[in-house]
Amino acid sequence: MSGTLTSFRTFPLAVRLLLINQFGVNLGFYLLIPYLATYLTDDIGLSLAVVGVILGVRNLAQQGLFLLGGTAADRLGARGVIIAGCGLRTVGFGLFALGESVPVLLAAAVLSGLAGALFNPAVRAYIAVATDRRAEAFALFNVFAQAGALAGPALGAVLVFVDFRVSALVAAGIFALLTLAQAAVLPGRAVPPQQRSVPAQWSACLRDRRFLAFTLALSGMFALQNQLYLVLAVAAQRATGWASAVAALFAVSTAVTLAGQVPITRRLGARPERGPALALGMAVMGAGFALLGAAPLLGLSPPLALIPVLVTTVFLAVGIMIAQPFVYELIPAFTTESDTGTYFGMFYLVSGVVAAVSTAAVGALGELGGRPTGWIAALVCAGIGFGCAAAVLLLHRFGALPRAEVTA
Repeated sequence: MSGTLTSFRTFPLAVRLLLINQFGVNLGFYLLIPYLATYLTDDIGLSLAVVGVILGVRNLAQQGLFLLGGTAADRLGARGVIIAGCGLRTVGFGLFALGESVPVLLAAAVLSGLAGALFNPAVRAYIAVATDRRAEAFALFNVFAQAGALAGPALGAVLVFVDFRVSALVAAGIFALLTLAQAAVLPGRAVPPQQRSVPAQWSACLRDRRFLAFTLALSGMFALQNQLYLVLAVAAQRATGWASAVAALFAVSTAVTLAGQVPITRRLGARPERGPALALGMAVMGAGFALLGAAPLLGLSPPLALIPVLVTTVFLAVGIMIAQPFVYELIPAFTTESDTGTYFGMFYLVSGVVAAVSTAAVGALGELGGRPTGWIAALVCAGIGFGCAAAVLLLHRFGALPRAEVTA
């Protein structure tokens, strides 16, 4: 942790503010969203079908508009888009606290999803041009994000005992503070002039075959990361019979990330070729799920059956630590500063679609014939990891990946 704090202090104020911002974003998000479905069904009395629509609308508003948010950052400036996104989420989460009718709840879902579509690519685009130590900055970004994702559900669990509306208001208050902090402190940056229309800008991105190949090869990272909420969460519950066992997965993942992220990125970042590190990260994730798929052969009984799940969680966390900072580092290297936000938005859009489709498929494979078949789902996840690793190595071999700028 001391190395992480030392590294944090060496970055410009703008980068440090955005790292703290990401902790706050995840803190506010995860203290509310995990408890939203229960509130809508048990307290408001909505049917599961209606709740599914509300949650689906929020996801669609975010995943489907990432490209719009990235392009807005290119054309209007990342600072303004970040502030607007945090402000919109303040309003959206406030509506979850104050409204009970379906139209108001749908409006809250749309606003909170649109908010994420705005600030997610804009924050990354801002960091990418604010420092030449991109890999290390994005390593710290992952640390702060993980810490917020761990603290959020814990704080939310306390607040929902009081009232869900209190949780929603606290979450809205966190985003209001983030909005004010960025408006007051985050420096503006000159917006590079655009000579093309928005459709022409998107078309140019879609014609970048190297970037699209990179995006498809690394989209598996998000698909596997999502399995912390599905395959691993279900495996933990089945291994122990305790719903609370899922919390252990998040605790282990966060602890590993806090301890290892900065040292791993520094060690692997000494070479300008990122392909081998990216492939290693995907292969480590795949290996973790391969171990989980083979776990039934051990015949472990509860609670010892949780051990393979925890080992897979560690492998997943390590694989993400290896790959993710370099993924974010390379995205801007495919283009110029004037298109950085658009490229981040396109990467998120494609990865989100791949993650949604793969998660649905993995979920179906985990319950074939109405029977638990989690080992099949785990092996499919292993195949995704190894397949993506092979794809990255091919891109590296044929020189399709940009070289990073290594700083002393």
